[in-house]
Amino acid sequence: MNDNIYTVLMTAVTVLGSAAAFRFYEKRSMRKERDEEFIRHDCKDRISKLEALLVESAREKDELRKMVLELTREVASLRTKVEFFERGASPRTGL
Repeated sequence: MNDNIYTVLMTAVTVLGSAAAFRFYEKRSMRKERDEEFIRHDCKDRISKLEALLVESAREKDELRKMVLELTREVASLRTKVEFFERGASPRTGL
């Protein structure tokens, strides 16, 4: 009789334990899936922001390149004027 009670108790503990284990693993799996989805969306947002920054920096680079070219032209022009002044001639008349 005692053996039957122990068998029944062991079966009940096993069934209850396996049900609890199943719920635990199910919740763990759902949490992991939710975390992976969050990471995926976070990465997509970061990539979008980085792409926007890349486009903006490319535009700024082009603007700076134009400014450097304009400044180079101005320096060349000023250099020519300085050479004329150093020679004692006027840049307008060439004398």
